[in-house]
Amino acid sequence: MNDGYDSYRAIDLDTQVSCASPYQLVLVLFDGLLDELSRARGHIETRHYDLKGQSLEKCMNIINALNSTLDHEQGGELVISLSRLYDYCLHRLVEVSASLSISGIDEVMHLLEQIREGWEGVNVARS
Repeated sequence: MNDGYDSYRAIDLDTQVSCASPYQLVLVLFDGLLDELSRARGHIETRHYDLKGQSLEKCMNIINALNSTLDHEQGGELVISLSRLYDYCLHRLVEVSASLSISGIDEVMHLLEQIREGWEGVNVARS
């Protein structure tokens, strides 16, 4: 039943990525990250802990990817602060995995939504 939807999402993602600027790619990553965090939250609520683990692992991989693309040589204090924030989000997700804390996921989602808004502003300014 979900196979059709998953196939559609994969095609849609392929289309977005193939046409995206570097700034738009970051937004695509953030959108995927926020969607997966929402799924992880739902898995905790429905006590599907094996799926929660898979979702949180995906989230941590995306955050690590975002963190690894930061330009530490050119970015200055902003990049250092952003890297620290990504590290904090990773730490919180590890805690969430053990504690099953919905408020922990909500906190991480709120922080990442704010960062995403900032990237969206950069993307609009560059357009």
